[in-house]
Amino acid sequence: MAERDAGELFGDAHVKSYHETGGEYGHLWRGAPTLLLTTTGAKSGEPRTMALIYGRSGEDYLLVASDGGAADHPQWFKNLRKTPDVEVQVHDETFHARAREATDEEKPAMWREMASHWPAYDRYQEKTERPIPVVVLERI
Repeated sequence: MAERDAGELFGDAHVKSYHETGGEYGHLWRGAPTLLLTTTGAKSGEPRTMALIYGRSGEDYLLVASDGGAADHPQWFKNLRKTPDVEVQVHDETFHARAREATDEEKPAMWREMASHWPAYDRYQEKTERPIPVVVLERI
């Protein structure tokens, strides 16, 4: 099994605890801030919620679609490509957002922001030939 990004490993118990406690349990994971992202399954059309490490760029939230440096994008990112409208929970606040990939101009600064929260992102990029996307979540 490929090494997985810690931000992509949180299981159902973590998501449930985060949701039920308004992030009191689960917002910080190994020192990194996490949010709950609910996407629409690309094939199933069903809601899929996962906890992911996040950063900020102004009012926007940032995610890294690393999957630990795997050769393919994580499923949540594939879901976003098909349906970019998502629900986000940060602490006890829930809001709707639209996801997009960071532009080539935005990505270097956004990558540095994310690596400041989870330095392993740099190692994950070294492991794979695919460019790992930075996802921008813009409130709608």
